[in-house]
Order: sequence, then structure tokens, then C-alpha cells
Amino acid sequence: MKNVRAVRLGAGFLAVMAVVLATGRWQPVAAGGASGSGYRVLKPIESGDLTLFPVVRDDGKSLPADQFLTLDEGLKSGEVEVTEAGKVRGLVRSRGDGISQMYQGDQVNTLVLVNNSKRPLLLLAGEIVTGGKQDRIIAKDRIVPAGADPIDLSVFCIEHGRWTESSDKFGTSAKAANESIMVQPTVRQQAMVAKDQQQVWDSVSGAIGAMAKAAAPLPASSADHGAYGGTGSTNLNGAYSAGAPARSLGTTSYAKAVQSQAVAAKVDEEAASVVKSREEALETLRQEHAVGVVVAVRGEVIWADIFSDPGLLARYWTKLVRSYAAEELESGPAHGSASVVDAQRFLDTPTHGAEDSQGEVGVYRCLEVKSGGTDLFTLESLLPGTGYDVHISRVKLRGQTANSQMMRPVY
Repeated sequence: MKNVRAVRLGAGFLAVMAVVLATGRWQPVAAGGASGSGYRVLKPIESGDLTLFPVVRDDGKSLPADQFLTLDEGLKSGEVEVTEAGKVRGLVRSRGDGISQMYQGDQVNTLVLVNNSKRPLLLLAGEIVTGGKQDRIIAKDRIVPAGADPIDLSVFCIEHGRWTESSDKFGTSAKAANESIMVQPTVRQQAMVAKDQQQVWDSVSGAIGAMAKAAAPLPASSADHGAYGGTGSTNLNGAYSAGAPARSLGTTSYAKAVQSQAVAAKVDEEAASVVKSREEALETLRQEHAVGVVVAVRGEVIWADIFSDPGLLARYWTKLVRSYAAEELESGPAHGSASVVDAQRFLDTPTHGAEDSQGEVGVYRCLEVKSGGTDLFTLESLLPGTGYDVHISRVKLRGQTANSQMMRPVY
């Protein structure tokens, strides 16, 4: 289904006055004049080169946080099942098996999902599912209604070199209970914006190489000999060139790399000030009715995730923060210190570019707007009793982001 609607996040989205960056408890920043959007930015908290600006609604309204089921919750409870396309027959309900005819075997960019819960399922681009023949990430934001037929779950592979089954069904990758992971923004961007498997693989390869270097820096005498991967590359057949970055961590899987002991410790270190007291942070977010964050790395504002209510933000908080912290492991130039004004300017980017809308009648609509060097994604729920934006992402376009192209499987 193709639909286009007006974007409600126009100029003046988060008009605020300049403030001095401060640590400690977040405090609201007075809005500078009428914002017209109902949102405002709070003072940031910083952890190393990572800066997070909480975002709140001016009206203080809170939508029901438990209306949607998350992927982590659904997989953990067993109410949501994800499997390779070739196993779809095992997911089809007794009312018929016609759906299974849609799938002609396992495919790299297709998994099948069924939501057996009594709540609609919220899926976010970049969420990781592990198992099957390769680890994958969700390709786009979407909503799956309760009790729906099995759906074609558009995905991208984030694990080169494996096409052998490790499990019948997929789960979330977690080193601890309730601590699943999401890919970092550079990888997420390729899935959401480029929509290109090769670019996803390239970004995964680069990310794993950066993780290896950050987790175990080399002596200067060794760095020039490519011991940590140099500029290794990947291709559509799953082969790595000599000295590919992933080899330094002994895996081609993004999930395994980021959860390796050395990398996980480094991510924890980078995010220490943000996650060291998770409950305290979440309580503060709830008190301030924060619904999202604007993200800056090394002083450059690169991303924003905004939800419909504080409850949803709290449920995604840890996995989002860790994904942002993983981004900090990538090398790059410093841009000074990001300010509230920088965050405002990022969110205020005019949304008058090319638009593309996809969705399902009566379920959801996802609008993408390209303009001003950014991409804005808005997921709107169309289910009965909703009719509001559930999740908004704004992405600063970095690196090579190409148009979608046909993918071919890796065996």
C-alpha cells in the first residue's frame, strides 16, 4: 500500500533557548517561544564522547505504554515466533496452508513471523534476531496486529559466512536477561535508508573491525601491519578478503562480536554514566515524561529516537543506549561539544523532500521523508483506538547511502 501524508514535524519542532551543558539530574529547558510541536529538549547527560538529549512533550500527556508488545517480550514469552521462510508450514494455523505456497525455501532477506499474542507487536528497524541459518536484523519499523497470519518479515543479514542452521527458530541475542541488543546507528542507517544488503554487510564489517581495535588497541609497531584487519572487505558470496576486520574477534556475526567479553566491557565503559544506574535513570525519565532522545557522538548530532510515551522509551532504553555506545567505538573526527541548540537544529531540519509511504490498511503507515541531509521516519499506528505516531527516527545521512537494489542469497 502506498500513501503519503503531511509530516507533523516541521520547522520549529523543538524550539529552545541555548543552555550551558551540565551533568547531573536532567532539568527541563524553557522553550524559546511557541514551538508548535509540543516537544522540548532537556539538558543532556554525557558519557565520554556520547551525549544524549532527552526529549519531552510539553503537554505532559502519556499514552498507554502496554498497548504494544515488543519483539523481546514476545520472543521471550513464546507468543511471537520467527523462523526461516522454508519452515513457514509449521507456523500456519489450521484454517489453511495457502500461505506456505508464498515461500519457496529459505531466503537471506526473508524470515516469517507470527504474532500469537493478544497485543499488536511493535518492530523497530535494527533489532537483532539470532539463530536459523544467519543472524538478521529487522529492516523497517512496522506493527503486526494480534493474531495475524504469518507475515513476510523483511530482514537483512548481519552474519557473513554461515548458511547452516543453528536453531529451528530465532530469538533475541542477550548476554543477560532482558538485555537484548540492537545494531549501532551506522548499520541501522544502511538497513533503513540504503535498504541494501551489501551496504549492510560492509557496515557490519567496519563495525566489527572498529570494535576489535577499540577493545584491544595495538601497539604502534603492530598497527601498520594490518593485525586488526586493515581495510578488509566483504562480497555477496560471503567471502572475506585477507585481513578482514571480523577475523580479529574470531566471528563474522555482529551479535557475537558486540557481546564478546572484551567488546561488551568496552561498550559498558563508554556508556557508564548513562546506564550505571538504570533504574535511577529510568525513574528520572518517567518523572520528566521523556519520550525520546537525540544522540550526539564526538560532538556530532547523528540520530534521534522518539516514542509515543515514556513507557515505550523505558522498555527500549538499555538496548538503545548500548547501540549508541557501540557507535562511539568507531573512529572519527571530534566536533567539539554538542549543545541543545544543535539538537534543536537537527530536529528542525525542514521536511520538504521526497516522500515515500508504506504500510498496511488499518494497521500502520510508515512515512519516510528525505531532506536537508537527513532522513525522517515516522511510524503511525492505524489500529482502532490509536491513530498516533508510535515511533519517530531522524537519521543524519553519513557515508555512502544508495538506492535499493535487488539482493541475491548467500549460501
